[in-house]
Amino acid sequence: MRLSIRHDTTYNYDDQVRSSIQYLRLTPQESVRQHVLSWQLDLPRAVRAQRDPHGNILHVLTLDEPHEALVIGARGQVEIDEHCESEGDNHSALPYLRFTSLTQPDDALYDFAQASSAGRRDRDSLISLMHGLHEQMPYTPGATKVDSTAAEAFAGRAGVCQDHTHAFLACARSLGVPARYVSGYLFTEDSGHLASHAWAEAWLDDAWYSFDVTNQLSRPERHLKLAVGLDYLDACPVRGMRRGGGGEQMHARVKVSPLLQVQQ
Repeated sequence: MRLSIRHDTTYNYDDQVRSSIQYLRLTPQESVRQHVLSWQLDLPRAVRAQRDPHGNILHVLTLDEPHEALVIGARGQVEIDEHCESEGDNHSALPYLRFTSLTQPDDALYDFAQASSAGRRDRDSLISLMHGLHEQMPYTPGATKVDSTAAEAFAGRAGVCQDHTHAFLACARSLGVPARYVSGYLFTEDSGHLASHAWAEAWLDDAWYSFDVTNQLSRPERHLKLAVGLDYLDACPVRGMRRGGGGEQMHARVKVSPLLQVQQ
């Protein structure tokens, strides 16, 4: 499947921002399951790509001059191999056993992980865990905040894709399975779900396997990966800091659509 993506993020500030810095993980990488046909960032100034500690493509946008608004754009086309179920990796998966403040399990999450998986650490058990979390935490926009923890969302029995992913990571890691947060895009015909998406990957049988709790999918057939990390803070597409500006209004517009492929 070939996907066309357009992602625009606009910030408007109440007062003038004296300076700002934005960390952008908005560029997909080549892999066995995705081939980047074209991609570009639309930014106020040119920036160079680098790699972050998780191997993601990172751009750092620094604006030293005063500004009252900021527009960040990304667009391109990527071909997804719908039949590829997993991805290998030459790097150790052990760092993804570490809990963070957003993924630290409490007793309720730990007990839920044990009961849902029967204490096993295979793919079928993690699929059962995925379905169990979806039933326990229905997709509920507005029920949580960007800094809500896995334990808080689980206790509230509601959340969005970020919360679903954090809860899965907490459970998987408590079982001794390395698991990481994935940010990216999802093509779906359901307008109730945003095209900008998050899901989890777990290290099983020397490969990374996907687990999308929100959509109850264990195959990334329509998922385009941007970045990975221990949690949302490591992998979110746009994250920044600023001096001045007062309050802000952020508007994100994401469009993911399929491209027709010409038969040879």
